[in-house]
Order: sequence, then structure tokens, then C-alpha cells
Amino acid sequence: MKNIKKLTLLHSNDMHGDFHSEKLEGKTIGGVSHLSGYVKKIREKSKNSIYCISGDMLQGSLIDSEYRGISTIEIMNYLSPDVVSLGNHEIDYGLGHLLLLERCAKFPIVNANLFIKSPYTRLFKSHEFLHIDGMKIMFIGIITNEVLSPLKKDNVLGSLVDVEEAAREVGKISNAYKTVDIDLTVLLTHIGFEEDKKLASLLDPEWGIDLIIGGHSHTILDKPECVNDILIVQAGVGTNQIGKFELNIDTDTNTIDSYEWELVPIDANHCPADSEIEQVVRKFKDVTDAKYDRVMCTMKKKLTHPDRYRETELGNLMCDIIKDSLQLDIVMLGSGSIRKKEAGPILTLSDFRELMPYEEKLYQLKIKGSDFKKMYKYMLREEALTGNHTEFYQYSHGLAVEYDSKKKKFNHFNFLGKKMEDDTIYKVGMQGFHYTNFDEFFGLSVEEIIKNAKPVVVATSINDILEEYLAVTKDIDANVEERLVVL
Repeated sequence: MKNIKKLTLLHSNDMHGDFHSEKLEGKTIGGVSHLSGYVKKIREKSKNSIYCISGDMLQGSLIDSEYRGISTIEIMNYLSPDVVSLGNHEIDYGLGHLLLLERCAKFPIVNANLFIKSPYTRLFKSHEFLHIDGMKIMFIGIITNEVLSPLKKDNVLGSLVDVEEAAREVGKISNAYKTVDIDLTVLLTHIGFEEDKKLASLLDPEWGIDLIIGGHSHTILDKPECVNDILIVQAGVGTNQIGKFELNIDTDTNTIDSYEWELVPIDANHCPADSEIEQVVRKFKDVTDAKYDRVMCTMKKKLTHPDRYRETELGNLMCDIIKDSLQLDIVMLGSGSIRKKEAGPILTLSDFRELMPYEEKLYQLKIKGSDFKKMYKYMLREEALTGNHTEFYQYSHGLAVEYDSKKKKFNHFNFLGKKMEDDTIYKVGMQGFHYTNFDEFFGLSVEEIIKNAKPVVVATSINDILEEYLAVTKDIDANVEERLVVL
């Protein structure tokens, strides 16, 4: 006879400071108050329950950026997850600050592969054991290789850079605890759904990995993916939903005997509000409202940024302001740096800070037309066109590009109404994050590019440029103009 024990496993990822509920078609959805109320309800209903978060608690909210994540950690302390792994945005405020945030956290943070190179020292616990109803459950944290991006020029810190190395690290940890009777082993990853599938295929079944709870790609699923007998899930982005496993665990064989999984909507209809966490959020919101809740500008209409993998109204607006203000030929902004799907027609300073939370330098590079076309084509590789969380860019006015994705060629590539010339050098502006990671993001060696001229910092903050323009300009508008057409 099987010895079966039940476990309810709740999971979130990529919450990005999504603290507030919103009204949609007359229904109140999302927000940490209703999320916390649901988690508490499940904990009261089931003594065998765990709540975990798979990276990127930080960024995306003015409450977060104003307090450099300390506010988020305090809110998360009230939400009280049982275990959390790191995402790439946890390092946005710097490694030293991340270690400070860990000290403020009243929950364990796991990561197996962020380390000091010499002497080799992990910066966080690689794993955490949770003990519930006689079961021993192991969580291992694995982060995306994008964590290397802000640390690329750091000679002290390192991380595992691909799924093959990550798989070996998982095996090393699993082998080190082979003598421990572990009933369930869960990887909390932040590498994206497609990479999760690759990772699962590389794991030795003898290591006993049962689940991968992922993040980073903001994937919504109808059911878990199963690769190499490992179940893989994600819960989208924000607090509008939460993943829920009902697991029956065979504690004799340390395997999942059966399971049910669903993506549960967080709304006021079946998720009670948590008044304590509401008060904590309100404390921070009152401060940010007093400081930033003033009208910055008005727009002719609501402008949108519904998808990072295509030209958008907000992307065009931001690029055009910077291009015209700095008199550059071309400005390219990372689509992911625009953090809201819509803005206006009334834009407050608070709205703007949440829309563009990253205070970044702008570099001017002088790039030959032939090299710029190569960079553009690299952006349009298959991974990006299928929405696989790669870098994608918004471009300023003057460009008109049509790309045939099947034939993998440009039908036309025009600048200011004429064919872009291969030997002409153009003044191109890009954010510091993207310049620092030029080789990785554009598929070209930065050494070849900077032979044309030394890169110059033309603005220490793109937000200063945007704020000044928006504050003094009336009837702001932008449209999608077929600067990029993908066939």
C-alpha cells in the first residue's frame, strides 16, 4: 500500500512591485492585498501548504524604486513566502544593496550559482529544506544568465552562464544530499520557459528533480509542461494570478503519485483582502503620492506599449524625444525598459516614473550602415519573433524597415526616405546597459564598432531629457508608423 501525503504548493514569479489592485470590467483584480488574502485562506484550509516566489520581486513600481527595494522586502515580509529565489532584477540596485535586502528579508532566499570567483564562494544558500507533515522538501535556486549583464565588467563576481553548467550545478547539489531522504525536489529558476525545458532535458533522473517553477519569460500556461518526467510551470507576471499545485506525494518512493495544477485568478470575488498588508502598502504609497502625484503633461490620447516585440506608440514617443533633443541620427531604446502597457491621456510624474523606472546613461556610437543592419537583423532572429524574452528595440523616426521573417532578409531598409548606405556612418544613441552588453545583445563585436569613434556619454540620465520635454510640451501624441514591419 502506498504511503501518500498531500501538499498544496502555491507559486508566483515576476511580481515586479505589482502591489495595487485594478478595476477591469467592474471586477477588482490583482494586488498584494488580495494575493495575501488568498495565500492565507489556503494556509488555513491546508496545513500542508507552501508558497514560493521564483524571482523578480523588485522593479516596476514607484514604491519599489523610491526605496530601492527595501519597501518591497517589507511588503514581502507580510506576504510571508516560505522560500524565494533570485531574479535578474533583484540585482538592479547593485550587489551590495542586494545583500542588504537579504538581511531585511524574513524569508529564505536561495540561489546556487551567483558566486565570488576567487576564492570560490557562493553568495547565497544554494538550497532550502522545508519540513511539513514528516516530508522533507528541497528547493534549489537557479538564476538567468542575464544576471551577468550588469556585472559583466566585474572581475570578482560570476554566475553560471548556460543551462549545461546550471544542470551540472543542480547535479552537484543533489549528489551532496543523496543520503537525505528527500520527498520532493523543486528548482526555483529564473531563466525563461524555453530554457527551463532545456534544463529539464539535461537533468539526470537519478538526481530526483520533480518540479521546475520558473520565471523571467512571464509565461501563461494552460497546463504544466512535462520534460524528462519533470513538471514545468510559470504564473505569468504580476499579482493577477497565482499557480496552485495539489500534489499527492508517495513518501516511500519520493515521487509525485498524482497532481492537479491550475492558474488561479486573484480577484475580490474569492480572494479576501488582507488589511495588514494594505496598511503597509498605503504607508509607502502616501509618501510617493505626496512627492510625485502631480500632473506632468497631457496627451491627445492614451498611448500604448502592449508588446515589447513590435513597434509601439510609447516606444516611438520616447525614442523621438531623445533623438530630437540630442540631435542624433537614430535612437534605440530597449523595449523592456518601458514598463507599462499604456499611459495618458493625463500623465502624472508618478505615472512617468513607473513607466520609465531606469535611470540610465545614453551613449552615442558612430556605426556604419552595414553594421547597423547586422545589429537590426540580429534583433529580428527567431527567438525574438516568437517572444522568447530576448532583447528587442524601439527606434526613432526616420527608419522604415520591412523584414521577411521566412526568407530572413530585408525587403527594404530606409533612413530619411532613402536606402541606408552601407558605408555611411550614423550617430546612434543607446542606453548604457545595452552598450555594456553590446556583443551579447547585437551579435557584433563592440571593438569593431568603436574603431569608428570613441563612444561618448551624451546624457547621464535619459529620464532628465524625457521629463523636461514632457513637462513643457502640449498635446503630446505618437502613432505606430510602420518603422518596422515584419512579414
